[in-house]
Amino acid sequence: MPPTTGKNASLGPGAKTRHGQRAGLAYDDLRQMIVSGALAPGERVLEEECAARLGISRTPVREAIGRLVTEGLLVKPDGGPHAVHRISADEILEILNVRRLLEVEAARRAAGSPGRDDLLTLRRVFVGFLEGHKPDADAHMAADDALHERLATMARSTILAELVANLRLRTRVFDKGIIPDRFEPGCHEHIAIIDAVLSGEPQRAEDAMRLHLTGVADSILAHLKAQP
Repeated sequence: MPPTTGKNASLGPGAKTRHGQRAGLAYDDLRQMIVSGALAPGERVLEEECAARLGISRTPVREAIGRLVTEGLLVKPDGGPHAVHRISADEILEILNVRRLLEVEAARRAAGSPGRDDLLTLRRVFVGFLEGHKPDADAHMAADDALHERLATMARSTILAELVANLRLRTRVFDKGIIPDRFEPGCHEHIAIIDAVLSGEPQRAEDAMRLHLTGVADSILAHLKAQP
């Protein structure tokens, strides 16, 4: 076996594993800070400051920042430091249009696929949201993510699932307070999507998902037009 070369040549298997774990944790922490708004749109993201904040060295932070740039959550303006990507209204609507294309296909493919138990569980969650106390934003977001991710997985396409997950993540970091509250109509639409998929009717599932994402986009447009 040829000798190991390159910058990690001196690292044994255990050290490489620990390094990969630190980079993964740095990525998870930074991504959560971006999604939650702890790192605001336009805010600079400096390796040294992030490393100190997370209590790790700069190398795993550098790798995490590289992943976040690839995913579109961070940008690096010419001559400047990395910063949280400030997603414009036009960009969020473009993302929603692409999501509509992908997730309509995912819903169509999911109809009749294995996974009924998970969908039935999620259906009970959304019905509970409507019939019981309104959940907090985190609980609602978790159920929303779980449904869309489950449908993408049921579509039996790894690439499709990865694209949907990335675009949904970018939707989440749209400036806080801009996306209007669609809690009740969203719950009804999610239940309709689940019922269509469970019925094994591809066209019905496709139509339900299209209606849902069109409603989200239309609501955002109406909200933006109402701004002074």
